[in-house]
Amino acid sequence: MERKDFLRSLGAGAAFALTFPCLQGCSKDDINGNKVEQPTGVDFTVDLTSQEAQALVPNGGFILKNLVVIAKNFEGEYVAATQVCSHESYDQVRFVNQNGGIFYCDVHGSRFDQDGTPLNQVDSKTAKPIKIYNTELNGSILRVFE
Repeated sequence: MERKDFLRSLGAGAAFALTFPCLQGCSKDDINGNKVEQPTGVDFTVDLTSQEAQALVPNGGFILKNLVVIAKNFEGEYVAATQVCSHESYDQVRFVNQNGGIFYCDVHGSRFDQDGTPLNQVDSKTAKPIKIYNTELNGSILRVFE
């Protein structure tokens, strides 16, 4: 084998060896538990004075609990949505500071208004709303329910 052929074969093999694990590590599927079912029967409370709720003190903060994203929007109101994206059921929906506060899934970039309306109208797979839950504040106890 000539040197040029050896280097060419080594380059292709090295490129494959380096990119294959990355491609596998970057994909998400049912096997590693990132796809989940939408929660049902949601009804729980959060003590806003507790350690778990400290991220809800500032406007724009959020926490994750029971596959639900609970956020204090930029107007100081509590909003809650499923953590499960309607695009492909990944549990990666979060509250982000875009357009006054939206729910966002970073797996494929799906964006949703605070009422669950999809903001990605280009992709028909993303055009389904996400589930929004009711919130009720009683003193320092926030109830999240269907």
